[in-house]
Amino acid sequence: MTGTIKRLTDKGFGFIAPDGQDKDLFFHSSALVGVAFNELHDGDKVTFETEESDKGPRAINVNRA
Repeated sequence: MTGTIKRLTDKGFGFIAPDGQDKDLFFHSSALVGVAFNELHDGDKVTFETEESDKGPRAINVNRA
């Protein structure tokens, strides 16, 4: 899937606005692949997969597009 970084926090997590979907996805810095958290910025295009968690779907295998 593809999307755009909507918001990053200083606590090592952020939110992605998936292309073609209304609901943002949570991601944690541990879900990044091939890019460091401090290299990402709001508005960056990313690719990712999703998985279910106890708090709902979240993005994993997040990488810059």
